[in-house]
Amino acid sequence: MFIWLPRPNPHCGPGTSPRSIAGRSQRSPPLGRRSRGVMRDASTMSRQRRLPARRAGRPRFAAQSADKSRSWKEPREEILDAAASLFVDRGVAATSTRDIADAVGIRQSSIYYHFPSGKDEILADLLQRSIRPTLDKIEKLETLGAETGVGPDVLLYLLVVLDVRTLAHAPHNAGVLAGLPEVQRKEVFGPFGAARQDLAEAYARLGAQVRNNRQGATSHAPGGDLLGDLLLQFVEVVIGMRSNGHRLNQSIESIIAASCLQACLADQTRIDEVAASAGDLLEFLEA
Repeated sequence: MFIWLPRPNPHCGPGTSPRSIAGRSQRSPPLGRRSRGVMRDASTMSRQRRLPARRAGRPRFAAQSADKSRSWKEPREEILDAAASLFVDRGVAATSTRDIADAVGIRQSSIYYHFPSGKDEILADLLQRSIRPTLDKIEKLETLGAETGVGPDVLLYLLVVLDVRTLAHAPHNAGVLAGLPEVQRKEVFGPFGAARQDLAEAYARLGAQVRNNRQGATSHAPGGDLLGDLLLQFVEVVIGMRSNGHRLNQSIESIIAASCLQACLADQTRIDEVAASAGDLLEFLEA
């Protein structure tokens, strides 16, 4: 009789069955290996938790303008600078707040943070910058005359030079904006027009005093409002000069100031004396 016996398994030791050998392949990996894998996953999760959250909204982007001079200015000044350039080049109506924002490199909503009324408020600020610095010095100028006895011809000369400098420093020749019909129709032009009238009256007061000190010449010089407007027009020639690319310097300031005194019939000898004495007083007024 044939009896079948199972072939012995060389991997089985005494008391070890083939089933237990097969089970070894299904065991879990050693604890140490499994725990390192868990620790690695936890470390990754920890790093992810430490990453800063992304800010919502569109980030500020770098301005595309080639003008690098605005990089150090305050945001409000950057906006005014960009708006002045665009208003003068394109016109106010053709310039949007998005155009201004793109030129500065900020979001459009940031324009309204600094100028809640938008474009008209920017325009109003630019108009005032072409006249307000001069107006703010008139009281100081007239006080100087009352306290020191400086003659009206000297005061007029100083006022002209100060006004020339105001227009020369207006960003991107913003003084030209006041002559645009689209600007003159806007409500924001009203305060500028009133300020310009105050300046014309100051010119008229000083010009009339210079004219009256010239004996026998009163009948040959314009008077009242006409004289004030005439002197103001002499100064505002600076706007056209800048538009034509001319650079303004002290020589131009002196020529314009001398022309204003001549319009008030001052003689050349006195004009030369006034010009020579104006330097130190200008430093005082601009301090």
